[in-house]
Amino acid sequence: MTNQTDTRLQLRGVHLCCQGCAQAVNQAVQTVAGAESQCDLHDGTVTVTAPDDAAAQQALDAIAAAGFYGRADSEQFAIRPVGNIPPGNVHRLRVSGIHNCCDLCCDAIRQAIATVAGVTGDTATPGATSFVVTGDFKPAALVQAINAAGFSARVQV
Repeated sequence: MTNQTDTRLQLRGVHLCCQGCAQAVNQAVQTVAGAESQCDLHDGTVTVTAPDDAAAQQALDAIAAAGFYGRADSEQFAIRPVGNIPPGNVHRLRVSGIHNCCDLCCDAIRQAIATVAGVTGDTATPGATSFVVTGDFKPAALVQAINAAGFSARVQV
């Protein structure tokens, strides 16, 4: 139930291809006391309502930890990077903590990976929340591509 003092924000560009995605986002937000979310699969948006600003940011952090990424409609809030991104180029990078519940999720992830200069392969399969990306590429470019596709993930060499 919302009231006039609640904090309400909208995330855009979240990967929401199916009810499994929406359920994962909603379950993540429910871990924050008093926070609620509503997913719009057609528009790729998540509306978050929380009792205050701190709880709203905690809800965004929970969404990121569940493997999703989006841009908030308020500069006051943001999905933060999950972990540190190695500098320079790498030949192998483990990606983990990404949401990947079905074939459509996996297709979107693999399409995002394919846009990164220097990537030559990946081991992503439907349902796997971790996989390896190979080639000669910048981890920051990979994270940026994954985020642009509506996902969040941790990376490590």
